[in-house]
Amino acid sequence: MNIELVACGEYHTCAVTYSGDLYTWGDGTHNSGMLGHGNEVSCWIPKKVSGNLEGLRVSYVSCGPWHTAIVTSAGQLFTFGDGTFGALGHGDHSSTNIPREVETLKGLRTTRVACGVWHTAAVVEVMNESVESSTRSSSGRLFTWGDGDKSQLGHADREPRLVPECVIALSIENICRVACGHSLTIALTTSGHVYTMGSTAYGQLGCPASDGKVPKRVEDKIADCFVEDIACGSYHVAVLTSKAEVYTWGKGLNGQLGHGDNDHRNKPTLVEFLKDKQVKSVVCGSNFTAVVCLHKWIPSVDHSTCFGCRSPFNFRRKRHNCYNCGLVFCKACTSKKSIKASLAPNSNKPYRVCDDCYLKLKKVAESLPLVQTPSLRSVSLQDNRTTKIQGALLRLSSFGSILQTESSQSKLPDSQDSHLFPTLNGKLQMRDFAPSKSSNSLSGYSKKHLSVSEPAARISCQSTSPVSSKSSPRQSYEDINDDLKHRNDILSQEVISLRTQVEDLTRKSKSLEAELERTSKQLKEVTAVAADEAGKCKSAKEVIKSLTAQLKEMVEMVERLPEGHNADSSTEHCAETTNSNLDHSLDESHIRNTIIPKNESSSNVASQILPNGTKTESGKAEWVVQDEPGVYVSLSSQPGGGNELRRVRFSRKHFTEEQAEKWWAENGTKVLERHNVVAL
Repeated sequence: MNIELVACGEYHTCAVTYSGDLYTWGDGTHNSGMLGHGNEVSCWIPKKVSGNLEGLRVSYVSCGPWHTAIVTSAGQLFTFGDGTFGALGHGDHSSTNIPREVETLKGLRTTRVACGVWHTAAVVEVMNESVESSTRSSSGRLFTWGDGDKSQLGHADREPRLVPECVIALSIENICRVACGHSLTIALTTSGHVYTMGSTAYGQLGCPASDGKVPKRVEDKIADCFVEDIACGSYHVAVLTSKAEVYTWGKGLNGQLGHGDNDHRNKPTLVEFLKDKQVKSVVCGSNFTAVVCLHKWIPSVDHSTCFGCRSPFNFRRKRHNCYNCGLVFCKACTSKKSIKASLAPNSNKPYRVCDDCYLKLKKVAESLPLVQTPSLRSVSLQDNRTTKIQGALLRLSSFGSILQTESSQSKLPDSQDSHLFPTLNGKLQMRDFAPSKSSNSLSGYSKKHLSVSEPAARISCQSTSPVSSKSSPRQSYEDINDDLKHRNDILSQEVISLRTQVEDLTRKSKSLEAELERTSKQLKEVTAVAADEAGKCKSAKEVIKSLTAQLKEMVEMVERLPEGHNADSSTEHCAETTNSNLDHSLDESHIRNTIIPKNESSSNVASQILPNGTKTESGKAEWVVQDEPGVYVSLSSQPGGGNELRRVRFSRKHFTEEQAEKWWAENGTKVLERHNVVAL
């Protein structure tokens, strides 16, 4: 199996073979299925990703801390993993544990993709049609989606995007490569220009004047350079020019910029150490940078002479390679040795190097103690050194009677351990330690005890070494304090922003609660009115039902009476009962009576009953007429023509007793005329 491409995330690794197969392995249990195997199981050995990728050839892959993106040879883009903030580009926040194609870019050809922490960027080929020449050409466009909290999407705002959206500010540029950091996006054009967008926390944009909301070209020292490759860490950037020069900028706390210090850079800075190297490519991790260098090809003619003194090689002058640059030198030109040589099998052992490389490595070694921060490892080394000093002094105490008299002094470190590691502000520092009496006693010894004097000399050298490095912890502490202050400022700004958002959300929540309370109150009122109306309707139906039952009973009673029976008294009783029930129903239920038509038949007057169930004493029909709303007039017909006024009733809903008397005094005459009432 031949591997063509490898990409690494925080918790998983992806590899692409020459045949286009994708293999993944790593932690899949707690990281939303970013291995793409359709489950949440971790894989400790490479496993092929199939499913939707079956039959497709993978050409490029990018890994983020929580998701993965791949590009096929046909230009299709697939993503899988954690979909928080829409980093997968599927239009939602859902996660997926199998490769899923990005529908928005379907039909377009994707060439490159890069995964940040919670955002993704891709280079997509778009066809351009020229009206003048009637030709079609393709150019690369930058599409971004996901979290835009630090404007890393380049859309001039901080809003997230759930689907890929083209960066309008770079629509006139032809993009060929893209890389993403924690809250940073960088793009490279075919003309060798670099554009950055996103957070400005550590100067990683490379443009001090840029606010990061829209893409800004990085110029300064690389303005006239043609950039061939770009790489991005969490908060730092590295670029490779056509002259094989490497420039870095951004966060340098862990030395990832390669300038021999821990300082941040807000502009592109040349890595001097790689100036004479043939750098082929550059890559970045979260907090480190790596480059691949090619060694110069040396012609066979150059193998005959030394690259330093140009003396020809012969039987006595042998060839020796420099373990740093790889060139051929004589013994005189490679007499010095140095650790940390680039081609050394073991970087902790000294190997033969040429004079130029020796000076370079020495310069780097001298600059390192000035920037190293105190750590547990340095403290452990000092512990080992102190242990060696104490052991040597104890061994010295066994030589001669002179040393026996000073044995108490030779054990001085045992009683002065507290002076070796004083505690200052919770950190350990080495003060200088010089066993002067022990060294003085050894100076008078003869050649017989020469072997004893060598450890003493080493002890004195070791004891004075911490003095020269006293200034390094202070400088490192200042750097750490500055970095902590900078971080505190950033965190304070974020806390203030979050507090503002919380207050805004609290106000919105209170307004929504008040509106909800008003709506609930209105709903309760409407419900109460509806219940009241329903109760009234129910009571009215019951009254109507009761009246209907009474009418049926009275009809049955009248039919059962014999012919000679005195119907007047019973009829009058029924009429009074019916009228009282009708009055009660009109008062309680407010039911409007309709005009009852006059019954003009005379043959069966005694046996006919009106709908209101009443008869007069003489067998005359009686009916009720509604004169006005709430005014009901009871009439009966006269033999000689005209009507007789029986009674007038007023509804309690419309009239009080005083209003009824007043209304009758004003309108009584009109009512009599209107209904043809004959005075008795």
